[in-house]
Amino acid sequence: MILILGGTGEARELASRVPAVSSLAGRVSSPRLPVGEVRIGGFGGVDGLAQWLRDNDVSAVVDATHPFARQITSNAFEACSQLGVPFLILRRPGFTPQPGWHWVDSVADAARDLPGARVFLTTGRQDLAEFAACPQWFLARMVEPPEPPMPQRIEVLLSRGPFTVDGELELMRSREIDVLVTKDSGGSMTSAKLEAARRLGVPVVIVRRPPLPPAETVADVDGAVSWLGTVGA
Repeated sequence: MILILGGTGEARELASRVPAVSSLAGRVSSPRLPVGEVRIGGFGGVDGLAQWLRDNDVSAVVDATHPFARQITSNAFEACSQLGVPFLILRRPGFTPQPGWHWVDSVADAARDLPGARVFLTTGRQDLAEFAACPQWFLARMVEPPEPPMPQRIEVLLSRGPFTVDGELELMRSREIDVLVTKDSGGSMTSAKLEAARRLGVPVVIVRRPPLPPAETVADVDGAVSWLGTVGA
């Protein structure tokens, strides 16, 4: 059995091309489901994942989670290393750096020295608490409603991509946005905001990706399919 750690467009595409079980974290109430068998929820850390791999006779694991899903990637690498199960990381390339971008190592760093007065925040609801003490006005876009703590001055916009450049231009103009805060997630579904910021001259604070474990990595689904062929999965 092949296990795909999913939740991304790449994971869904891979599941449509190879027979596999897809695992989703369960943080979104109505996720976009891939084809094939799906399990939802955590594994219980490294030991729980290792036991699940043994119990289900998993022959290979492809981690196609979000580039910022650091914990599951670390756990999967460790569990597969313990069992000798072939492990691959599928990560889309990050955004191409542009002039006017200020890179930071974490969301906390972004909140610590945040410029501007009206912030377009697209780092996700789990990071909203980092900005709770910030005095700026925030437009925070996310898929699911957030829970406190959060900034006192905030408009929450529930929406799911893909987004268009024209739509992002209209949104940022209407809210008089003067700084964009986002993550280096890469991909086309959310890149329109960066082009809109460039056109409007809005500075971008962008969070670097966390480091990956020393595992084999590919940048696209074709690479993952080829790798699965080489390991006989």
